[in-house]
Amino acid sequence: MLTYNEIKPKKIIVLDGEPWEVLDSHVFRKQMRKPVNQTKLKNLRTGKISERSFHQSETVFEAEIVKKQITFLYNKLSRQTNVVEYWFCETKNPKERFFLSQETMGINPAFLKENTPVDMLTFEEETIGIKLPIKLAFTVKEAPPSTRGNTAQGGTKQVLLENNATVNVPLFVEMGDRILVNTETGEYAGRE
Repeated sequence: MLTYNEIKPKKIIVLDGEPWEVLDSHVFRKQMRKPVNQTKLKNLRTGKISERSFHQSETVFEAEIVKKQITFLYNKLSRQTNVVEYWFCETKNPKERFFLSQETMGINPAFLKENTPVDMLTFEEETIGIKLPIKLAFTVKEAPPSTRGNTAQGGTKQVLLENNATVNVPLFVEMGDRILVNTETGEYAGRE
């Protein structure tokens, strides 16, 4: 059980039988009233984002999310359904292969990298998403030449990574460099 002030970002709670991830929370007091926790929540099954206030007397259950490490193998376009399938296997048993749709994964697949271990999140034996490592290394496939003294755009340029994702990086990054990308924000996080 979580009290109103323990409902904080990154926590996963159960409301009306559904798992919700807390994206943002702010505890405040309006004049002489009791404190309130104003939250922004994301439904992990549907992706719907909602705002809700929790009052001092309210409590919620923390969701029992089971994490299982799996490995991303590859993606392909299904000929029958015309939908991209993302194939995974169990880390300890590569013969056990299965696929997930982008909706089920709940993330932007641009930063999925072949043979990368990820965490599969399940709630009541139903897959509700996957969690990537916070930082992943990628090779820069294409980078425009950096112009000396060009800081009018804030000192950054856009490069294309090996997985065809684009990222803003500092001007000194060149083609062939290995860079770290924060998978949660999609931002440059340093060189490898």
